[in-house]
Amino acid sequence: MASQWTAIPPPPGTTGAYGYQQPPAYHPVQVRQNFAHPPPVHYPAMAPQSPLPVAGTPPPPQKKMNWPQPVRNYVQRSFEPKNMLPNITTKEMEVKLKATITEATDNDTLHTLDWDNMALPQQLIHDERINAARSSWQQDSVNLHLAGNGSANTAQDITKKRKSQEIGGGDDDATSIPPWRITNNRNALEDRISFASPKDRLDKRQQPLQDDSTQKGISKSQKNYQKNLEKRQKRFDGGYKSNYRPSPSPEPSSGPVVGTCQTLEKQYFRLTAAPIPSQVRPEHILRQTLELLKRKWKKEGNYSYICDQFKSMRQDLTVQRIKNEFTVTVYEIHARIALEKGDLGEYNQCQTQLRVLYAQNLGGNPVEFKAYRILYFIHTSNRTSLNDVLADLTTAEKEEHAIKHALSVRSALALGNYHKFFRLYLDTPNMGAYLMDMFVVRERLAALSNMCKAYKPDVKLRFVTEELGFESDGDAAQFIFDHNGQSLLEERGEGELRFLTGKAGLVFESAKGEAFRHVDIKGQI
Repeated sequence: MASQWTAIPPPPGTTGAYGYQQPPAYHPVQVRQNFAHPPPVHYPAMAPQSPLPVAGTPPPPQKKMNWPQPVRNYVQRSFEPKNMLPNITTKEMEVKLKATITEATDNDTLHTLDWDNMALPQQLIHDERINAARSSWQQDSVNLHLAGNGSANTAQDITKKRKSQEIGGGDDDATSIPPWRITNNRNALEDRISFASPKDRLDKRQQPLQDDSTQKGISKSQKNYQKNLEKRQKRFDGGYKSNYRPSPSPEPSSGPVVGTCQTLEKQYFRLTAAPIPSQVRPEHILRQTLELLKRKWKKEGNYSYICDQFKSMRQDLTVQRIKNEFTVTVYEIHARIALEKGDLGEYNQCQTQLRVLYAQNLGGNPVEFKAYRILYFIHTSNRTSLNDVLADLTTAEKEEHAIKHALSVRSALALGNYHKFFRLYLDTPNMGAYLMDMFVVRERLAALSNMCKAYKPDVKLRFVTEELGFESDGDAAQFIFDHNGQSLLEERGEGELRFLTGKAGLVFESAKGEAFRHVDIKGQI
């Protein structure tokens, strides 16, 4: 049956105008005969569409702008590194530059402006920011002034009135009752209490004292408060004048004190004020005092008295700023006496001051006391300061007998060579043996702990005496007894004593740990 619909031809001129044929509304698909791979579908190739000309008049050609040379120089000068500002980005400069040139072009002033003397875009942006900040500050000042005159209070009153009307619905704040007081009947006590507003309380504080006729209704506490407030105001206004007068103090002298005291012996007192010349001994008196103290030390040996007198001498030397060979002698003698008595506190003070005096080449015995310093740091286990002393030693100083001995002691302890250490202990120069006596006990405990591990089951007591530097077998036996070793000595044939090293390991290991746990650095008597 033939269709009654006839094909509507395309509008006239359409095919010629657009130049393409309409594609079919469907793609032909081949029917599958089995479940194998489907045959490839061939789609009709479509001709590439060529760009179509737009109907109408062609656009006018863009006019090329010929910028004047001053404008070009202005743009180039704007982006020079020396003219850049750190707080203005290049993007902001480009926007401002474009706006400036566009405005000149629109106003037809592109050729008349003085571009050589015109401000750069970054300077224009900087000026605009300053003006904006100044305007904001002026507006804040005006608002603050208006608030002080009551404008802000008026606005606050209006806001309060609007809120009270919204809650209560009335016009009077005093007669409006909040809803929580209406619905909550348990606050009857609060309804009977009248609370003063903060403004009223402030007004009452600032009111002056009134006449007696108007103060009848004022309570006693309020009167006291007003009196205290008046006193406080008088105090800050200068109504009270302090009667305190500082005691006159003597003006400090610009130079050192010159002592006039003629007394040879003087007790040491710690200074709490400027020294008085009549209580300070001059140098020639101090020299006589030193000779007197040397004789008394050899004759009496009273360390408390000698230490007090030497501290007094050191104080007189310090306040008079006397630094010479005599000063070095005083400190060296005091340090030796302190070492002999085991007073590490006073010895350390003298040693510290001697280091400063030796740096000024004032004489004395720097080699002897540098050796003492090395042994002192070995005793206190201060490895940092010990390394500093070793770094300061010169090649010539390392060849000196006292310093060479101290360095050998350090090396023997670092290597754990207790045999060499006790040989050095028995041959210590000067007064270094007093310092080594302070740490020889802990080194003997460490050596005994190592001997208990190396020699088993026992060794002769004489071997312990010779290895650990004891003067006799009795001293060695007493040392073992003092460290809970009563059962560690056994007598065998012909009176020979044996030290049971196989049983003593744990005893002396714990004693060694206790000895190395804490070192008294100060050691002051």
